[in-house]
Amino acid sequence: MTTYGSFPGTRPRRLRTTPVMRRMVAETRLHPADFILPAFVREGVGEPVPIEAMPGVVQHTRDTLKKAAAEAVAAGISGIMLFGVPEESKKDALGTPGTDPDGILQVALRDVRAEVGDDLLVMSDLCLDETTEHGHCGVLDEKGRVDNDATLERYAEMAQVQADAGAHVVGPSGMMDGQIGVIRDALDQIGREDVAILAYTAKYASAFYGPFREAVGSSLKGDRKTYQQDPANIRESMRELALDLEEGADMVMVKPAGPYLDILAKVADAVDVPVAAYQISGEYAMIEAAAEKGWIDRDRAVLEALTGIKRAGAQNILTYWATEFARKLDV
Repeated sequence: MTTYGSFPGTRPRRLRTTPVMRRMVAETRLHPADFILPAFVREGVGEPVPIEAMPGVVQHTRDTLKKAAAEAVAAGISGIMLFGVPEESKKDALGTPGTDPDGILQVALRDVRAEVGDDLLVMSDLCLDETTEHGHCGVLDEKGRVDNDATLERYAEMAQVQADAGAHVVGPSGMMDGQIGVIRDALDQIGREDVAILAYTAKYASAFYGPFREAVGSSLKGDRKTYQQDPANIRESMRELALDLEEGADMVMVKPAGPYLDILAKVADAVDVPVAAYQISGEYAMIEAAAEKGWIDRDRAVLEALTGIKRAGAQNILTYWATEFARKLDV
């Protein structure tokens, strides 16, 4: 076939010709160090409990959690974010297991630190939703509303017991106004200036949290729309970002990741601190369910979703696939 004129003079396809060529010119690369593994540990169980809505994910026993942490170290990922699931009978209006030094999360923090030391960043979810009988992220007032300032007092105490239990990083996820400043103050008052804060800066009231409620045995009735962000809003996230940074956040996060890549990109462009994104339970469940049906190629879909999150600006990604896909990366 004869080509007339000067077109196509530029052929971008030349840079896609072979796997090695595509790898060489790739603009975004995933690395095991990008990943943080969210993990659940349940009190009073002798065997891991499968989470039906999240195939392949379990509520760990203390022993299997330690094994998962050791596997995370071997895979080269950076951190593990722990969520504690107390026995139902121990939940109360104040979320007492969250500040009990012998509560399941604090026990698990000590277990994991003893297992991996400083070879893995041990992170702790700092929120009351897993430990309250009503399932909300804070203390309720006499009208059944989440009392922001009373909740901050509980968060301060939680930060201190989590630091004492061995957390390298605390992750306040409740979206209370002023939470970062209060937690930073509480940590500094006990001489734990070394404990970092990963702020859940833009956490949206999302339908994609559904499977997570099973994972943590949530007692929630109703919703969290009065304190988590409206999915329609962008400027609100940037306001939250400015406040978290002013109050002393060391790192910031966008949650969920996939449906909010525009927010993630905007946050990443605006800051000079590390930015994380949480690929949440619903994102995980959708890919696993579609793959189980044979509708998509599971591994390609997972890697594409993770690459998209990093391309949008996340330096670190919390993902339930962290250990598995860290092993599969060509690094």
